[in-house]
Formats: sequence, C-alpha cells, structure tokens
Amino acid sequence: MNYSELAESAAETKDQLVANLRRVISDAEDLLAATAGQTDSKMAELRARAKENLAVAREKLADVSAAGRARARQAAAATDEYVHDNPWSSIGAAAAVGLLIGVLLGRR
Repeated sequence: MNYSELAESAAETKDQLVANLRRVISDAEDLLAATAGQTDSKMAELRARAKENLAVAREKLADVSAAGRARARQAAAATDEYVHDNPWSSIGAAAAVGLLIGVLLGRR
C-alpha cells in the first residue's frame, strides 16, 4: 500500500468516524427527548449527564471539523505559493497528470 492509498484510507475512516459520531449524538438526543416525561431521580441524573456528555461531544466534533478546515486552508495556501514560485514545474506536472489520465481513460 503506497502513501496516497494510505492517506485516502485514513480520510475515509475519519469521515466514517465523524458520520458515526453525528449519528450517535442524534440518537442520544432522540432518546433524551423520548424520556423527557420520566421523573425518576435516577433517570433525571442520567439525563443530565447524557446532556453534558453530548455537549462535550458536539464541541469536540466542531473542533475536529475546524482543525480539518484549517489544515485544508494551509495546504491550499502552500500549493498556491509553490505554483506561483515554480510556474513551469507546475505546468509540467499538470500536463503529466493530464497525459496519464488520458492514457488510462483511453485504455477502456
């Protein structure tokens, strides 16, 4: 497995984890709403803890998303800087990638 396949696999795993976490948060919110009418003291304590944990999970998910966006912005800025500093190398690399894609699509 090469680096790009590994990076792609890690990105897919992260996306699945984020989707699963969002689903768990949504299900937990639905469960809390469904048990809102129960007044047992143990249930009330459990609901309070669950609400607190959901708030923490939501914050962490937002932090992870913000960090991902920041890294994407940094990568885009670095790429932009590289292309401006080395325009002919960038044109050559783009042409090579285009040629490779053309050859691969032509084989079909």
